[in-house]
Amino acid sequence: MTEKMKNKEIPYKIYLSEDELPAQYYNVRADMKTKPAPLLNPETLRPLKAEELEPIFCRELVRQELDNDTKFIDIPQKIQDFYRMYRPSPLVRAYCLEEKLETPAKIYYKFEGNNTSGSHKLNSAIAQAYYAKKQGLKGVTTETGAGQWGTALSMACAYFGLDLKVFMVRVSYEQKPFRREVMRTYGASVTPSPSEETAVGRKILAEHPGTGGSLGCAISEAVEVATQSEGYRYVLGSVLNQVLLHQTVIGLETKTALDKYGIKPDMIIGCAGGGSNLGGLISPFAGEKLRGEADYDIVAVEPESCPSFTRGRFAYDFCDTGMICPLAKMYTLGSGFIPSPDHAGGLRFHGMSTILSQLYHDGLMRAVSVGQTEVFAAAEEFARVEGILPAPESAHAIKVAIDEAKKCKETGEEKTIVFGLTGTGYFDMTAYQKFNDGAMTDHVPTDDELLAGFSKLPVVE
Repeated sequence: MTEKMKNKEIPYKIYLSEDELPAQYYNVRADMKTKPAPLLNPETLRPLKAEELEPIFCRELVRQELDNDTKFIDIPQKIQDFYRMYRPSPLVRAYCLEEKLETPAKIYYKFEGNNTSGSHKLNSAIAQAYYAKKQGLKGVTTETGAGQWGTALSMACAYFGLDLKVFMVRVSYEQKPFRREVMRTYGASVTPSPSEETAVGRKILAEHPGTGGSLGCAISEAVEVATQSEGYRYVLGSVLNQVLLHQTVIGLETKTALDKYGIKPDMIIGCAGGGSNLGGLISPFAGEKLRGEADYDIVAVEPESCPSFTRGRFAYDFCDTGMICPLAKMYTLGSGFIPSPDHAGGLRFHGMSTILSQLYHDGLMRAVSVGQTEVFAAAEEFARVEGILPAPESAHAIKVAIDEAKKCKETGEEKTIVFGLTGTGYFDMTAYQKFNDGAMTDHVPTDDELLAGFSKLPVVE
């Protein structure tokens, strides 16, 4: 045990009791002065109404998706009971990492990997499965990138006896066979995307032979199957307002744990792909910022290979490559953008949550992009002192947290840093092997590659 830990005033892990488990989700949109722009019907370019979304999504999830005004939404007791199997999750003081970095900074991380799915995704998966079951559906379809979402949803669907069809981004399907097998173990069918099973999949394969796919491709296939199968609906693991809403249990627990010890963070850092974990973590803190009650430096960290925030455009775009989904106003690289087949996993979506996009556009948060090899270097540095092998997605936040702690060492500033550790990387050993073998490379899209995506953005007056 280090001297710093011997003299600590804050526990190594801050646990909340079951009684402190959030009973309501927090809807940050209620506090946003500028609301996220509405989803548009791609044919009429008019804001979508509930009745237009209900053939795609569950009725209750449509209501949550469109609700800009209700600040707190009750969590059904059945979902609360399921949460109690693995929540509240711990907020950990990274004493060992602080000691290793010789930094005056105080570093905390909210650990979401303490459930069988290995990530935060279960928070929304169980909620969406619950509403599907309550509606009397036979099953649901979805996409998954790195596999965390597919794994979590397969668990949730097994719990409620729902059928599940998963379209998994082909490059991840090949890189992460064990994720695939966990899904199948829980009863899901898993198809590499793009596939020959759907019209949109065949079209994408014809235009991009041998492609490793993208989340945008997989979304198109999952939506096509859902809308053509009676008794099915489509569910999504990130990006949508409803998903960020469910994930606010992360931020609400984090804030409660910090408040118990009178801790006020200076920085809150999260990895950013579609926005589910980042949005869930920062929402209560962003709400305080919006209400003028506190100020925080909120940082979104994304891969250089898929830089939606840092190099994207704030515009209406399709949420899927096949251009069959609604239009969302977000920071986007273009729905046709297919990232390099790297190991950023679940951070390979071409766009960003409309909520986070609006917060970023309004200057309430900032974003940085980081390279793949430096991310894995940070992951291994963290693993060697904190004892958790992080998911590649989480390692993006770790990289920036370490960088900021090193700056504190240089300046002597005693910042308090909080970041989200979204899950574990034990199914990502192919990626770690490539890094350890020196075979991992960095890919940064050129301006010309990005312009190709921007050139196909829909024109919305």
